[in-house]
Amino acid sequence: MITAADLRAGMVIKIEGELYRIIEAEYHAGGGQFGGMMFAKARNLRTHHIKEWRFHPDEKLEDVMLERQEMEYLYTDGEDFYFMNPETFEQISLPREAIGHRERFLQPNMRIPVEMYDGVPVNVVFPEVVELKVVSAPPGLREHETSTYKTVILENGMEVLVPQFIKEGEIVRIEVETGRYLERVREVRKPGT
Repeated sequence: MITAADLRAGMVIKIEGELYRIIEAEYHAGGGQFGGMMFAKARNLRTHHIKEWRFHPDEKLEDVMLERQEMEYLYTDGEDFYFMNPETFEQISLPREAIGHRERFLQPNMRIPVEMYDGVPVNVVFPEVVELKVVSAPPGLREHETSTYKTVILENGMEVLVPQFIKEGEIVRIEVETGRYLERVREVRKPGT
């Protein structure tokens, strides 16, 4: 158990049988008769809905430690996503709502951490940024124009807006949570080539 005053972003708490990951937690000082309050914004690990609460700073909350296991993504059968522990070959499944809109970033044989609570998988930990190859890109309007964007198709089938200079075959960085283009991945040239 922890007090609400100890809440920090990234912590997992259990409220009414549901697990929530804290996104933001801040203390607001009270005035007059009203004492200070702890405001928290959290994401439900099962449904991915965001909820906001107000707690008294000394209110007791149940904190939860999740175990992380590196798993390999295998496939989906429409409603469930299947992962395998590469050491024990044990397979687990997670429902579609646990993956959410991030499913487009799952690639077969991709290794990714899965969070477990009492041996039950509850969440997949996606990286903040992924690198994907551009498989289809229209020609740019002007070669060095960076203020206008065009739509390209990435290797995972996702359409994203990128600057005009991005060409087919290039690798781009995409923010997982928003699906936004961040930057082009520059090729590292070896000395002497």
